[in-house]
Amino acid sequence: MTISLTQSAAKQVQEQLGKRGSGVGLRLGVRESGCSGYAYVIDFADEVKDGDSVFEEHGVKVVINEDSLSFLDGLELDFAREGINSAFKFNNPNVKDACGCGESFTVEP
Repeated sequence: MTISLTQSAAKQVQEQLGKRGSGVGLRLGVRESGCSGYAYVIDFADEVKDGDSVFEEHGVKVVINEDSLSFLDGLELDFAREGINSAFKFNNPNVKDACGCGESFTVEP
């Protein structure tokens, strides 16, 4: 199982954790949603819970619960600025299709 962050994503997480003043890292997950099946969930991780897996890169911890791990294996999290917009980008090899609006995705069983 691998999860990676680009330097740009790690820098963004570090900046946001610094502004927030607390947290052990970033929590990633998936939930059922949208027209394609699943959507990403991203939040601050205040603790590591039983059943969580922790990945660390560029000094940033990424915490993922066991229910989401199979959907995110191999994921690269990037952060990009495009014009006046900036956002995290999920480069996930498990995604087989995404809805037209980009809010949800499908994986093969």
